[in-house]
Amino acid sequence: MSARLVIAITSQDIGARITTRRRVPGGFRDAVGILVSWENGLLKVRKRDGTVVEIPEETLVAAKVVPAAPPRPERM
Repeated sequence: MSARLVIAITSQDIGARITTRRRVPGGFRDAVGILVSWENGLLKVRKRDGTVVEIPEETLVAAKVVPAAPPRPERM
């Protein structure tokens, strides 16, 4: 059984937490974070660490909205 790769996000999902998979030389890369913009074929996703990943729309192979991240456990 193989997984289906579906792009199930639109520009209407700006502000939502998403997961993406995109083609890169030599394979694929994933990014999870908040979709902060989608303009002129370029998505910008802010990851948990605050960095912003720029993803050309034509490299997407899968994407969907995902629930908010669970809270991190407090360190002692």
